[in-house]
Parts: sequence; structure tokens; C-alpha cells
Amino acid sequence: MTFDKDKASIAAVLGAVREGHRRKDAAAIGAQFATEAVLFDLAPPLAHGFDVPGMAAWLDKWEGPVEIEERDLKVVVSGDLAVCYGLQKVAAITGEGESAEWWQRLTVCLARTDGEWKIVHEHTSVPFHMDGSFRAAVDLEP
Repeated sequence: MTFDKDKASIAAVLGAVREGHRRKDAAAIGAQFATEAVLFDLAPPLAHGFDVPGMAAWLDKWEGPVEIEERDLKVVVSGDLAVCYGLQKVAAITGEGESAEWWQRLTVCLARTDGEWKIVHEHTSVPFHMDGSFRAAVDLEP
């Protein structure tokens, strides 16, 4: 495969994750992850596999769609492995009707098995204020 085809296939995986969030379809999001995937997400625990019921419960807390936008996403492909990294904006409406949005850092590692790209690792994080308050710095924008 050429780099352009790989990049298009990887973009399709990330697009399916975005669309799954927008439709609040945890199973569609989970379908993009390898069975053995390890996630380092914002919420505890420190590491876990993809949890469809847990994702569904999180999605259900929001009114309407959860919108995802990537910015400055870089894609590096080497053989059957790929790494994507950049910034990601998450925006949704809380159950109380309030707007919530934040930018987070995103790293996604994918592996190609039998010609199909799947996410094997995802790491999302937000910086925190180093002033002793340990507050998440969700007010930052690129």
C-alpha cells in the first residue's frame, strides 16, 4: 500500500470514531479498536481496554451529539504501524443544558492486521495548573 492509501484508511478509522461520538454509538466507536487495545483516558483508571458499556454510559450523560474535532493531526506510518498525534476539541451539551467544550492532547497508535487498521492505543490528556491547585486546564485553546 502507498502512504496516501494508508493515510486515507487511517483517516477513515478516526472519522468513524468522530461519527460514533456524534451519533452517540458506543459500539461503532468500539469497532475501531483492536481487542487488545489499551487506553490512557482522562478518567480513571490509569489504563484500560475499550469498554463499550462504559462509553455508552458516558455518551448518555450528554444531550445531543458529542462533537469531536482534530487540529494539527500528524500521521506517521511505518509498515503495519501508525502513530497519529495532535489536538482534539470535544464539545457537547450537558444534561443540564449547558455548553461544555475542551481541547485535549491526543495520541492514537494503530496496527494493520489482515489489511485492516485498528486502534491499539489511545492517549488523551489535558494539562493541569502547576500552581498547587491541580485544576485541569480545560480553558486552553490552540
